[in-house]
Amino acid sequence: MGIEEKLPSGVLLTSVEKAAGWARARSVWPATFGLACCAIELFQTGGPKHDLARFGMERASNTPRQADLMIVAGRVSQKMAPVLRQIYDQMSDPKWVISMGVCASSGGMFNNYAIVQGVDHIVPVDIYLPGCPPRPEMLLDSIVKLHDKIINMKLGKNRERQITELENARLSLSPLHLPAREGSPQ
Repeated sequence: MGIEEKLPSGVLLTSVEKAAGWARARSVWPATFGLACCAIELFQTGGPKHDLARFGMERASNTPRQADLMIVAGRVSQKMAPVLRQIYDQMSDPKWVISMGVCASSGGMFNNYAIVQGVDHIVPVDIYLPGCPPRPEMLLDSIVKLHDKIINMKLGKNRERQITELENARLSLSPLHLPAREGSPQ
């Protein structure tokens, strides 16, 4: 017989981690970093049709010190990379990054010396959002997935252990090899 059976109905039991995660997920303030055509879709998400305010994110930060989510929308040039990193470093912890669009995630069709081939070479990315450009509905879906990730995040030493376990699990994955077609050289 647990304590939850002795309490009257209407009393909520939860852990501190769950309560803190719930509060953090409902208070995410984005720092928009719109660099190309994906930024138009990002701004459309804040409009009345999609209403980013449902998630408590209507306040876009003009200063990185008040933001905890960076949405990188569009291609990142080599000249813009140090600026992006400086803004990320100025954000307060905990901080999260959404890479919006194929150009931000992998360089897209711009495979040349001037464009960074993936923003994850500059800052750690939490959510990758594919598409050229991704629709506002897709951005809302990635925000919901980020909220789920924030809610289930551990605190303190448990958080460091969780990050280490996830990194080790990803490093132990074998690379994807496609089977060779018949008649083609190996």
